[in-house]
Amino acid sequence: MTRRKLVAGNWKMTGSLAANRALAAEVLERLPGHLPCDVVICPPPVHVAAVAEVLQGQAQLLLGAQDVAAEADGAYTGDVSGAMLRELGVRYCIVGHSERRQHQHESNLAVAQKTQRALDAGLTPIVCLGETAQQRDAGWTDWVLGHQLDAVARALGQRLAEVVLAYEPVWAIGTGQTASPAQAQQVHAALREQMAQRGVAAERVRIVYGGSMNPANAADLLAQPDIDGGLVGGAARVADDFVDIVEAAGRSAMPGAGAMGKLE
Repeated sequence: MTRRKLVAGNWKMTGSLAANRALAAEVLERLPGHLPCDVVICPPPVHVAAVAEVLQGQAQLLLGAQDVAAEADGAYTGDVSGAMLRELGVRYCIVGHSERRQHQHESNLAVAQKTQRALDAGLTPIVCLGETAQQRDAGWTDWVLGHQLDAVARALGQRLAEVVLAYEPVWAIGTGQTASPAQAQQVHAALREQMAQRGVAAERVRIVYGGSMNPANAADLLAQPDIDGGLVGGAARVADDFVDIVEAAGRSAMPGAGAMGKLE
């Protein structure tokens, strides 16, 4: 089964309102036409509405959010519900990013609840899973990822097939380190097998890589059979770099295309 590639840019807590509007416009201007992949940008939450205005009237560059509330509505000061995001034109939502797990102490249960709320609101959650360097060195990668996946699987059941998974090795987030294509492929394949063992239509689920993907390594990573795109951090803040990664995803989705060819 051919899965449509997905490249999502996570802008994190960076940029002014003017700078992020300009970045969205620049990415949109430089994207090649007729892309065989989905492209998403996830601005800071207070800039989502402004970026939505920039993207209005076109369907080539999709809008994403960096988080969503674990509740649908109510007295939850500071939270933003999935329905509110959907009203702004948000289509995708990052859930359980390693930085939120670390700094906001989000548990596996909280990530599962947020994933469910995102789906209920009509958003596609990008659910992040990953291990630390210590866990990797101890040989615990499959166990850690399986434990994180279990919480989401228990909450969603067969709806797990509706999410995007993002393997983001914590040791590669913002460090410049990247899993080799072979290492990343091994983990992606193991995640797909874990989903199949849970009775999920694993061949339908997109699993993207999220550990310091950049223009230099994107093509090799995206050529792997179980890597369906990227969750891009630092490189997403530079329009040329981000579009280079998008083009690499587009080439990998087009059998027979030249490795160095440009998409028009």
